[in-house]
Amino acid sequence: MTWLIDVLLVATILGTGVAAGIFTAFSAFVTQGLDRLPAADAARAMREMNVTAVRPPLMLVLFGTALLAIVVAVFALVGSLGGGTWWAVGAAALYLVGAIGVTGGANVPRNNRLAAASTDASDLATAWAEFRPGWQAWNHVRALTSAAACLGFVLVLVWR
Repeated sequence: MTWLIDVLLVATILGTGVAAGIFTAFSAFVTQGLDRLPAADAARAMREMNVTAVRPPLMLVLFGTALLAIVVAVFALVGSLGGGTWWAVGAAALYLVGAIGVTGGANVPRNNRLAAASTDASDLATAWAEFRPGWQAWNHVRALTSAAACLGFVLVLVWR
């Protein structure tokens, strides 16, 4: 059983790390690159990225990692992890609230509003101006909480 828990922990570390990397990439340079475009073009590009993002590779990373985090937290709560129980529970909570919750509660609704905007250039420019600041701020939250969750799961593995 120890090997299974170790495999689950490593997979959860990899998943939270990959999620943190994806979110950080958007915060660090993707949105800055979009800002170099005219606002309507940036909105069009982001709409296309949002459409292509909802595919198995990203969904597996986000939601597969959420499932792994829950499983690791349950193992922790039933005493199967040894040390680091509260790190596991805390890391799982951080990821579930900060990455998954924020995605569904803040970023996806903004994506949907951007997608619903008219294709008229001035309407798209207005939609981008309304979309960009809030989306970026919440994306920073997703990046930071995913990275913190990754660190928490690493500590569980170290202290096990």
